[in-house]
Amino acid sequence: MGNGVREGQVDFKRQDVEPVTSTHLPSEDNQEKKKVLNSLMSGALAGAVAKTAVAPLDRTKIMFQVSSKRFSAKEAYRLIYRTYLNEGFWSLWRGNSATMVRVIPYAAIQFCAHEEYKQLLGSYYGFQGKALTPFPRFIAGSLAGTTAAMLTYPLDMVRARMAVTPKEMYSNIVHVFIRISREEGLKTLYRGFTPTILGVIPYAGLSFFTYETLKKLHADHSGKLQPSPPERLLFGACAGLIGQSASYPLDVVRRRMQTAGVMGHTYSSILLTMQEIIREEGLIRGLYKGLSMNWVKGPIAVGISFTTFDLTQILLRKLQHSTNVESSAELSPLK
Repeated sequence: MGNGVREGQVDFKRQDVEPVTSTHLPSEDNQEKKKVLNSLMSGALAGAVAKTAVAPLDRTKIMFQVSSKRFSAKEAYRLIYRTYLNEGFWSLWRGNSATMVRVIPYAAIQFCAHEEYKQLLGSYYGFQGKALTPFPRFIAGSLAGTTAAMLTYPLDMVRARMAVTPKEMYSNIVHVFIRISREEGLKTLYRGFTPTILGVIPYAGLSFFTYETLKKLHADHSGKLQPSPPERLLFGACAGLIGQSASYPLDVVRRRMQTAGVMGHTYSSILLTMQEIIREEGLIRGLYKGLSMNWVKGPIAVGISFTTFDLTQILLRKLQHSTNVESSAELSPLK
């Protein structure tokens, strides 16, 4: 009897342990890895599509932000048309290669980080599997934007330089890095970093907050789990409008500090940069220069970005689900 009891205990332990270690945990790990990979891929595509769509407007906005010229829709149109005549059609996308090098990792990190921060905050506040309340929703967006900005900032610096200089000055992205490092020092690659982070916190926080809130309100009032693509575009446009309006002055300061070396200015701090802009150009015309263009460009870009991310996520999940079903069907006769 004693031996029988021991064998029974050993068999019981084997049956209890093996399913947990060999099937359950690896399955959870694989699901988490797939989720992160899906977020990275969806975010990268979302950023690339959105930024390419508005690249000519983005370049034009930057050129006004870093100069003392007065902004107007008419002057913006003239600048775009003059650039097209003098440098050709594709010059309107000058600096977009640097934008892609930056925005693909930036958007991938931002969207993936946002999903992870939502999960972490959901666990911390006890909302696991449910929509976050407003404050954690804002914090998740702010943390996601800050994480992405910290990891990709030098690429944003390079992109700004390429956007405001003639192609003879910098031939490619690597050339920008080399010249800045040699002529202005490596620290220059992080010039304007502080206003960037200060601007990203309200921008990313409000953008993600607004988009997630509108989706939740839509689900509550319509009874539909998912909004349609046009509705996603509209929600994203509202998110971009609110987020960019709140952080725009710091965006102007950031661009001035980034391009100071090639525009003949010296800006030592955020406050001094703001003071000089206000003194020379005025509060509204200086710190909000180009905002009306951002009200066109920003909502389009953010709307496309959020919509592309969501739809790509849905598509990847469907593909993975169909793959899993096919794999199960192939294995079932062997059982």
